[in-house]
Amino acid sequence: MILKYTILFAALFFTACIDNKPEKNLDGKKLLEQKCASCHDLTMPPLLSPNEPAPPIMSVSFHVYDFVKPNDESQRFNTAVEFVVDYVKEPSFEKSICDKESLKQYGLMPSQKEKVTDDETRAIAKYMFTHYTQQNLSEAMKAKAKYDALPQGEKIALKNNCLGCHKVDKDLVGPSFKSIQEKFISSKSAMKESIKNGSKGKWENFRAMMPSYKQLTDEELETLSEWIINLS
Repeated sequence: MILKYTILFAALFFTACIDNKPEKNLDGKKLLEQKCASCHDLTMPPLLSPNEPAPPIMSVSFHVYDFVKPNDESQRFNTAVEFVVDYVKEPSFEKSICDKESLKQYGLMPSQKEKVTDDETRAIAKYMFTHYTQQNLSEAMKAKAKYDALPQGEKIALKNNCLGCHKVDKDLVGPSFKSIQEKFISSKSAMKESIKNGSKGKWENFRAMMPSYKQLTDEELETLSEWIINLS
């Protein structure tokens, strides 16, 4: 009898464990990129376009979070998340908390219930409300201002990941920009040739091959080379 109840208890225990297993961990950021980027600009601050089909996701996040009406202020985050889950599945003008001008500009969002599950929407919303914050926007704007102030040649170097192999005054996989400057100070055309077509074996103690950067326009190549030549 004891054995019978022990077996029954074990069966019930393991069944309960299976039924109540935790939901799989969903990547809200990845889902946002997969499910939302075709209509919404995901950058912060957003790159506004006159022909954008939907408002930037940062604007959506800020607006929803500020305008939902939780019964308890401590539940604002959860209320905002559940609002998104419900609205994405069954959008309507009555539910919308957008201003009239935005609704006129973008129209009503089509239902996404066939394209995204509630759990996926919930993961997206949680990522939205933790990533698109005033603090993160402030930091992003400071970083953008810092980037905008850089010389154009340095922007080209950053864009093409040149700083992954070279530092201004420190050797890495390749020689420093200062060393490159010294080598090509009297022949910028030779430097441009090495950047455009790549090189190997031209630097003692550096075995890595410099890849070609033929994707650079002549103007970009000139600007990058001029920046290196004029480093102080």
